[in-house]
Amino acid sequence: MTHHVPAGLPDRIRHFIDGEFVDSVGGETFDVLDPVTNETYVRAAAGQQADVDLAVAAARRAFVDGPWPRMLPRQRSRVLHRIADLVEASDQRLAELETFDTGLPITQALGQAQRAAENFRFFADLIVAQRDDTYKVPGRQVNYVNRKPIGVAGLITPWNTPFMLESWKLAPALATGNTVVLKPAEFTPLSASLWASIFEEAGVPQGVFNLVNGLGEEAGDALVKHPDVPLISFTGESRTGQLIFANAAPFLKGLSMELGGKSPAVVFADADLDAALDATVFGVFSLNGERCTAGSRILVERPIYDDFVARYAERAKNIVVGDPHDAATEVGALVHPEHYEKVMSYVEIGKDEGRLVAGGGRPEGLPTGNYVAPTVFADVAPDARIFQEEIFGPVVAITPFDSDEEALALANDTKYGLAAYIWTNDLKRAHTFSQSVEAGMVWLNSNNVRDLRTPFGGVKASGLGHEGGYRSIDFYTDQQAVHITLDQAHSPRFGVAR
Repeated sequence: MTHHVPAGLPDRIRHFIDGEFVDSVGGETFDVLDPVTNETYVRAAAGQQADVDLAVAAARRAFVDGPWPRMLPRQRSRVLHRIADLVEASDQRLAELETFDTGLPITQALGQAQRAAENFRFFADLIVAQRDDTYKVPGRQVNYVNRKPIGVAGLITPWNTPFMLESWKLAPALATGNTVVLKPAEFTPLSASLWASIFEEAGVPQGVFNLVNGLGEEAGDALVKHPDVPLISFTGESRTGQLIFANAAPFLKGLSMELGGKSPAVVFADADLDAALDATVFGVFSLNGERCTAGSRILVERPIYDDFVARYAERAKNIVVGDPHDAATEVGALVHPEHYEKVMSYVEIGKDEGRLVAGGGRPEGLPTGNYVAPTVFADVAPDARIFQEEIFGPVVAITPFDSDEEALALANDTKYGLAAYIWTNDLKRAHTFSQSVEAGMVWLNSNNVRDLRTPFGGVKASGLGHEGGYRSIDFYTDQQAVHITLDQAHSPRFGVAR
């Protein structure tokens, strides 16, 4: 199989600090692998404490002395719209680089690049239209909310759809007037450095955007523990989230964390079966199954269970696995050999825990690279590891249920609570079930379609706080209440002789 390597790849990946591309102070680097060959294609600067200190100092200067936090919302909005234009104009190149770095299918990477532009456009509009609360006590008092940017935001992003998820944090952080230090995932640092030239061309002032590459244990850790970084927004694994929570505690930082998921897709017998199949197949096998909101546990009502499993398995067997750069590919290569080993270990575990009806190993004709055949296990019991644990790959567990009560118990029977997908044409059941399921987000008779105004976040081990729309504005700003007395101030008179 020929393997597409994009033209013009950098010879090294560097940090971007205070308007300059720089190497690590101590010269440290790490290898970045191409997921199709697992060969090192570039070395990246590995940020340490010293590099994070420089980036935070630059961001702090830009916040305290620079123009960005003091610009009118309309001025910042214009810059954000220019960013969106530039991202849209280079979406093909972005997608090509992202596919090469992550192993995501090219058609899906293109969609992610376009979503990144839309994230900037959305917050560019929101900050101009933004309104804040005023409370009146007629004749006595007026109270209003004055929003202020907080300072340097530390953004730590994952490797599954890196550029898009970076935009999800960068757009609201910058829109609200903060400055940022971005620490992208070490598996996929290629597209992050593109932000530097995009922001510069759009007119983002020097020092507002800083990028430190590196490992979570080094660069990420230093950012979380830095006393001049009051905000940390993190997307990634729940275990890492727990560590960040602990390390941020002494500084009482603002935290927004979108963590793992093991989201249920519940298919009732009265559902539109064709639509449910389309959505549940797409919901776990899109983005190579490397998505936090994947509907990776499918719960199916008994009367339609056998038919559903048979049809689902057939669809999974026909999914096109192959070169990520081929437009026909539906599932590409997993991001990294370490992750490939993890997913394959769950495939082996699943063979003892469920009935294998599709996949179960490496696809035929792809002897090298991090390829996993779309894998489907049926009859999976709720105490199975493949039912309980996040696999983050093209692997799904299907489980039958007999009643609404059992479906709800199964849906809620994991430590996670990010998303839930419910398929039924019974209006009462749809709403009752939606409101009882332990998930931060519910999609009814739909796959995961995002409205950027809505809160995005999870409950239980799936997260802390929400982003999206005004929730992002809330996270990246301090809301200061200002109280004004209109008549005489009546205070109890202490210290006056009786």
